[in-house]
Amino acid sequence: MRINLTSVFVDDQEKALRFYTDVLGFAKKHDVPLGGEDRWLTVVSPEDPDGTELLLEPNKHPAVKPYTTALVEDGIPAAAFAVDDVRAEFDRLSDLGVRFTQEPTEMGPVTTAVLDDTCGNLIQIMQSA
Repeated sequence: MRINLTSVFVDDQEKALRFYTDVLGFAKKHDVPLGGEDRWLTVVSPEDPDGTELLLEPNKHPAVKPYTTALVEDGIPAAAFAVDDVRAEFDRLSDLGVRFTQEPTEMGPVTTAVLDDTCGNLIQIMQSA
């Protein structure tokens, strides 16, 4: 058994696609219309195009907004992404205008930082020692 797909709820799929590809550097994998304005929209790491997909899922279910709002208010990331160098990614993304809610912080065997994905989520980037 392995993780094939996970998701983050987003308030605007097109805006999320631009952020996750143009800013974070993921690659679009699937973009399938579902009727109306919703799409089955996934991104993957360009280093592992057949790896785990991240679904940019519309946040239209009534339970989603209270859930994601509570996570953001409490500073809890919706997802965590591995990077080789948190400080370098922090600098690169900051230069692109990304807002961080937590600067690079050493936490035992990992260094983490938390960013705002502009689509309703906090996302943690992490580097293992």
